[in-house]
Amino acid sequence: MTDHPELKYGEDLQDRPESWPVSESEIVHATGRVIAVRRDQVVPPSGGEPFVRDVVEHPGAVGVVALDENERMLLVRQYRHPVGYRLLEPPAGLLDIQGEDYRVAAERELWEEAAAKAADWRVLVDAFTSPGVTNEAVRIFLARQLSASDEVYDRLHEEADMETVFAPLADVVKAVLAGDLHNPVLVMGALAAWTALHGDGFSALRPADAPWPAKD
Repeated sequence: MTDHPELKYGEDLQDRPESWPVSESEIVHATGRVIAVRRDQVVPPSGGEPFVRDVVEHPGAVGVVALDENERMLLVRQYRHPVGYRLLEPPAGLLDIQGEDYRVAAERELWEEAAAKAADWRVLVDAFTSPGVTNEAVRIFLARQLSASDEVYDRLHEEADMETVFAPLADVVKAVLAGDLHNPVLVMGALAAWTALHGDGFSALRPADAPWPAKD
């Protein structure tokens, strides 16, 4: 295994934006709610045979790894109908308000789902949730210096009976690696927070207004 190039941080260890030509495109299903399904005929630039891909169009989302002064992670327990589980998750939600700043959206979700606010915000990690089928991108923030909100949001539907809990970050990481926790924002966020905490520290993370090429 010595004949493969080695990539290093700060050199070429990064994803590259690229867009192949599309000869035909149509919306084959529109729900009028969160998603739509687009069918593209993609033309390989190398001259290969065109192929069809269905793309789930998604507005994107933000998530919040909120840590208190004891490095405990604020979580909500929420029913998720598609998978048939009540999952432990960080506060998170859709970018469904046109033009809303990403940090403002994260602040809103932290308030709506956990009745909390934070004084210190940083970008923890950016990700595509399932790039083989959807253009959904998620930005996960780290929020610290937590306090209770003065107002409580009136939750509806599956959010109406959400339970809010704290769990030590170290225990969340152990539960992720044991296969006990499955929410992708929690998995990515907890592992990233643990890595930052035991690496260069939270002060080395990107600022809350850092560029987000996948959405900007």
